[in-house]
Amino acid sequence: MPRVGDYPSLSALEARHGRVAPGVPAALDALQLEALRQRLDAFDIVHCHGEFAHAALLGARRRRSLTTIHWRVDELDRALFFAGFPDLPVAAISAAQGEGIPASNRVGVVHHGIARDRYAFGAGPGDYVAFVGRLTDQKRPDTAIRVARAAGLPIRLGGTIDVGNPGYFEREVRPLLGPDATYGGPLDDAGKGELLAGARALLFPIDWPEPFGLVMIEAMACGTPVVAWNRGSVPEVVEDGLTGFVVSSEAEAVAALERIGDLDRAAVRRRFEERFTATRMAEDYLALYRRLLAA
Repeated sequence: MPRVGDYPSLSALEARHGRVAPGVPAALDALQLEALRQRLDAFDIVHCHGEFAHAALLGARRRRSLTTIHWRVDELDRALFFAGFPDLPVAAISAAQGEGIPASNRVGVVHHGIARDRYAFGAGPGDYVAFVGRLTDQKRPDTAIRVARAAGLPIRLGGTIDVGNPGYFEREVRPLLGPDATYGGPLDDAGKGELLAGARALLFPIDWPEPFGLVMIEAMACGTPVVAWNRGSVPEVVEDGLTGFVVSSEAEAVAALERIGDLDRAAVRRRFEERFTATRMAEDYLALYRRLLAA
């Protein structure tokens, strides 16, 4: 099947022109949707990962479509969206996220997956813990630093400073950095794999209703256990006492790090292969497509 739409990506435009106008992403979205509109009848199922506008474009075809939302669904924008499009089938990326999707829209849960060989198994844990993610108040890298220090472990942080909340990093994170808490900046896939594979554990101290948390399964792919806060999707992804520990406080996280050596890194990798590969994700989506077509 040939590509629908052949427009440059936002990153390609930024590489060519430098900083672009704030409206450029919306313009690219509109162009892609127009390309889809012109060929809408060529598809049995249209699976959208966009924000809102695709629902209006699909019109009578909404019942033969699927939408995946990659953000929280418990705020006013989603409430308005669901109320206006009660016939739009939506797949949740976790049961926790699905609780916020109206029954008229909700058609199933498909956990994320990644390629089986995207990250290599790291058989020997290093002497540090890792934090990977946006450096923002939703992800709480400051909490991760405090927990690592209390546990007597160095921490290495990687990720982007949230463009929507840069003051948080300067105010809450930078003052905590030091020889035992280092920030390596944004990471490409190779850098992320190296950091995670060598870590004793991944700290995931989220402070919001996490819809999935992809870095948790990226760590598991490396055999690295996860210490994560009991919010959103976490108890669905982390199997407490097997692939990591689910905690509710900094004190519980420190205690979990003291027990992290009891976990079998090979078992962590096996559970990733059993639960979170891209192949499993694709099979789950295909099953939803078949249900929608049969209906």
